[in-house]
Amino acid sequence: MAAQLDLTTCDREPIHIPGAVQPHGLLLIAEPQTLTIVAGAGDIEGVLSPDWLGLTLSDVLGIDVAAVLERAAAGPGGTVIGGVVHGHDLAFHRSGAYLLAELEPVDEHARGAAETLGWLDATASGFERTASLKALCERAAVAFRTLTGFDRVMVYRFLDDEAGYVVAEDRDPSLDTFLNHHFPASDIPRQARALYVRNRTRVIPTVEYDPQPIRPAAFAGVDLSDVAIRSVSPIHMQYLRNMGVGASASISIVKDGMLWGLIACHHHAPKRLSRDVRTVAAALAGGLSRQITAKEEAESYRERLALRTEEDTLLPALFGDERLDRVLARRREDLRRMMGADGFAIVGEKVETTGFCPTDDKVRKLATWVGRRDDASVFSTRELGADWEDAAGLSPFAGVLAISLPQERLTLLWLRAEEVEEVEWAGNPHKAVRHDPNATLTPRSSFETWTQTVRGRARRWTLEQVDAAQRLRRMLREAGLLGELRRVNADLSRANADKDAALAQKDLLMREVDHRVQNSLQLVASFLMLQARAAGPGEVADQLQEARSRLSAVALVHRRLYRDDQIATIDLSRYLTELLDDMRTSLGRDWGNRLSAELAPVLIPTDRAVNVGLIAAELITNATKYAYSPDQPGPIELVLEQHRNKLRLIVADQGRGKQGDNVGFGSRMMSAVVQRIGGEVEYQDNQPGLRAVLTAPIEED
Repeated sequence: MAAQLDLTTCDREPIHIPGAVQPHGLLLIAEPQTLTIVAGAGDIEGVLSPDWLGLTLSDVLGIDVAAVLERAAAGPGGTVIGGVVHGHDLAFHRSGAYLLAELEPVDEHARGAAETLGWLDATASGFERTASLKALCERAAVAFRTLTGFDRVMVYRFLDDEAGYVVAEDRDPSLDTFLNHHFPASDIPRQARALYVRNRTRVIPTVEYDPQPIRPAAFAGVDLSDVAIRSVSPIHMQYLRNMGVGASASISIVKDGMLWGLIACHHHAPKRLSRDVRTVAAALAGGLSRQITAKEEAESYRERLALRTEEDTLLPALFGDERLDRVLARRREDLRRMMGADGFAIVGEKVETTGFCPTDDKVRKLATWVGRRDDASVFSTRELGADWEDAAGLSPFAGVLAISLPQERLTLLWLRAEEVEEVEWAGNPHKAVRHDPNATLTPRSSFETWTQTVRGRARRWTLEQVDAAQRLRRMLREAGLLGELRRVNADLSRANADKDAALAQKDLLMREVDHRVQNSLQLVASFLMLQARAAGPGEVADQLQEARSRLSAVALVHRRLYRDDQIATIDLSRYLTELLDDMRTSLGRDWGNRLSAELAPVLIPTDRAVNVGLIAAELITNATKYAYSPDQPGPIELVLEQHRNKLRLIVADQGRGKQGDNVGFGSRMMSAVVQRIGGEVEYQDNQPGLRAVLTAPIEED
C-alpha cells in the first residue's frame, strides 16, 4: 500500500509569524515606551510618510498615540481601537516587546450605528425564536450572508473527531452546495484552530495578492496573531484557489471558551470586509453562541425530563410485592421505548425479549460477555464490533446499552440495529498521496462530493440515556434487595442486624485504614520537618519542606477519598468543592478567604476524579508558593467546565506569572498523573498572573 501523506504536517507551520501582511493594509511596529517605529509593512511611503522609519507613531499618524492608548478601552486580546487616520481604521496590539499599529481602509458605505444596532437586535430576536438548533443555524447562515454580502455562507461545526460538518448554508443559486458535507480535520490545522479562538474574525479580500514583507527583515519573526491583515499561509491560499474561491472570511463560534464551529464565507471575486462589519459579525457570532448553548441545554433538559418521567412511572412497580424479573418482563416494551431501542432483552433464568431482537442463544452469549467485563455495571457502545470480537454473529445489531445485575442474576440489553450511513465528503479524505519528505506540502485539489459508506455503527446513545441507565441500575439493585428481603421475611431481623453489623464493621475498618494511613503520612511529614530543621537554611531544607507540602496535599486527597461513598461515577464538582474546603483549613484563614470556585456538574468515574483532585491540589499549592509572597495571600480561582466529552479544570491567580521552569517532585508527580488520564496542561498569561488549564477526557478512551 502506498504511504499516506499526513496533512497534519500543516500543524507545524508557524502561521502566526508569517513575516508579511496583506497589501490592502499597513503595519507599523514600534517600541512601546518611546513609540519609535522600528519596522513596518505595506505601502507606508505612499499612504503615510516617505520617511517613517525611526519616527514616532504620533508623528507619522498625526495623532497623540499615548493619549489614545491611555483613554481607550482594550477589546478582545488587548486590542485598542484608535479611530480613523488618513482614511484608514486604526487598531493597536501588543506583541511581546513591541506595539503594533494596524491600518485598514475605511468602508465608505458603512451603516450608521443606529441602523446597525437595530439590525443586530432584530436578528438576535430571530435567533431566539427558532425552535431547534438546526433552524437556528439555518437562520444564522442567512443573517451572516446578509451582513457580509458573500456568495456563499456556511455554518461549519466541528465534530468529536475534529472533522468539520456543514450544518447550514445560504448561497447564490448558481453555486453547488456543500450542505451536509464533511471536511477532514486536516483542512483546518491545530494551530489555526487556536488562532480562531484568539482572533474571532478573519478576512482574505483576494486570494491573488503579493505579500508585503516586514521591513527591516530582522523583525520578520514578530508575532502577528492579533493582526487582522496578517498574511495567510500559502498552503491555505492554494486550498482556496482549488475550491474556486476568490475571497473568503471566517467568524469563530466560540462556546464555553472552545471552538464550536465557524461561519465560513466564500466569494467568487475579490471582496473586502471592513473592521466595522467584522466587529458586528463578531457580536452576532457571540449571540449565536449563546443561543446554541441555550438550544443544546434545552434539548438535554427535555430528554432528561422524559427519561425521569419514565423512571417515575416504573418506580412503584419495582418496589411492589411482585418479583423483580416478572415486573421487568411485564414492562419490557416500556423499557424498550424509554431508551429508543429497536429491541430489548432480559436475560436471567430465561430470555424475555420485545421488539426486533436476535435469537435467544445469541442474546445470552452477548449477556455472558457483558457480565465478564470489569466495568460490567453499565456498558454502552454504538459500534459493538470495536469492543467484541464475536459481534459479527449479532448482525445487524451494532448498538448495545447493557445493565448487569450479578446479585439478581439478570442482564438488561437494549439493542439498536446498524444504520448504514452515507457520509458525504467534500473530496476523498483518504486519497493516497505519494510521500516525499523533501517535497513542498500542498493541499488537496478535489472538492467533488465523495460518498463514504460507513457500516457497523448504530445511532449513538446519548449521555442522558447512559446516565438514566445508571440510575435505573441503582433502582433495580435496591428493588432486588427489597425483594430478597421479602422472600426471607422469617430471617428479616437477623438479616438486618447482620447487615447493620457488616456496614458498621466496614465503616470501622475504612476509618481504621484511613486513620493509619493519615498517621503514617503525618509521621513522615514530621520527620521531613525535623530533617529540614536539622539541615539548616539552604537548598536541602527547601527540598525537604517542599516534599512535606506535597505529602500534605496527598493526605488531603486521601482523606477526601475515604470520606465518600465509593460508587463507579461521582459528581466531580462536589468532590472538588469538599476537597477545596479541606485545603482552606490546611492553608489557613488568610489563604482560604482568597480561594474561590466556579464548578459545573461533571459526572466522572471515581478513579479519574481522584486523579483530577491530585492535579487540582498540586496547581493550587503551586499558586500559593510561586504566585504571591508567603505573607501576602492573593486570589486563586478554581473553575470546572465540560465541553462535549472532555473536562476543563482552570486554576488562575493574579500574581507574578510564570517564573522559570520549576521541575520538582510536585511537577513530576503532576505530569505523571496528567499523562495517566490522557490529559494535557497548558499555562497561559492571565494578565496578570498565571492561568493553568487542564484538559482531559471525562472517561478513559
